[in-house]
Amino acid sequence: MRRWFDFSERETDVLSQLATPEKIQKHLDSIDYDLGKKGDFRRSPRAVMKDKKADCFEGALLAATALRFHGYPPMVVDLAAVRDDDHVLAVFKRFGHWGAVAKSKYTGLGYREPIHKSIRELALSYFEDYFNLAGGKTLRRYSGPVNLMMFDHVHWMTTEKSVLFIAEHLVKVRHMSLLTRGMIRNLGRVTRIQKEAGELAMRRTGLLRNGRASAVE
Repeated sequence: MRRWFDFSERETDVLSQLATPEKIQKHLDSIDYDLGKKGDFRRSPRAVMKDKKADCFEGALLAATALRFHGYPPMVVDLAAVRDDDHVLAVFKRFGHWGAVAKSKYTGLGYREPIHKSIRELALSYFEDYFNLAGGKTLRRYSGPVNLMMFDHVHWMTTEKSVLFIAEHLVKVRHMSLLTRGMIRNLGRVTRIQKEAGELAMRRTGLLRNGRASAVE
């Protein structure tokens, strides 16, 4: 297997096996969700492949790298929330429709089939499953797709340094609102069964104990 960018032959071989968005999602699901406090440090895709753990931002960068390896542009979208963490998606387009690959500690915030006509439609598909530990529905805004090729000059895929600068860029790009003020005022809370389903993965892996996350992202 030929080398690709600065990846080793072994790393390139791993990327070659992630040949579809579905396989990329399965790989993200197989690695641990990292809730550890890292300060201002965020891992590059190479570091995630080495450590086999990632938060949603790091997982999205790895997914974007794998998508790029197989001919898709490496694009991510930032979902912005209130009283909650943002969520980052690696997005791709197939047959004119958008889909997403994502790493999440919540059950319903992962993969999306490429059936969405617009990024707004894709973002809205996350709304009902996007809630905080108090049961509030928190998703409010979304960014347009950001092509990570703009960071190639700093070797974002393979650097051993922090790639926090990408996260900082995502916060600054233009975000569009998903809800009106009236909609927000009339939002209900998630049901008990929906909350339990959303937190299932955290409970099974020990990330959630006694109703509290074991660490903060």
